[in-house]
Amino acid sequence: MDLQLLLQELKEHHARIERAIAQLEDLQGNAVTVPKSPPGRRGRRSMGLEERQKVSERMKKVWANRRNPRTRRDPLEVPT
Repeated sequence: MDLQLLLQELKEHHARIERAIAQLEDLQGNAVTVPKSPPGRRGRRSMGLEERQKVSERMKKVWANRRNPRTRRDPLEVPT
C-alpha cells in the first residue's frame, strides 16, 4: 500500500471530522440563543363579530329557558 495515498486519505478524513465538529459547535452555540417558543400573542383568542353574535343568540335562548318555568326540564325527568 502506498504510504502517501494513505496519508492523503487520513488528512481528508481528518478535515471532514474537523468541519463536522465545527458545525456541531455552531449548532450548540445557536441552541442557547434561540428561544424555545416563537414570540407571539399569548392568552385567550378573541372572538370575531360573527362568532360573538352566535354565542349571544345561543346564550339568550339558554337564559330564556332558565327563566321560563314552562320550558324548563326537570333534571330528574327521564326522556321518552
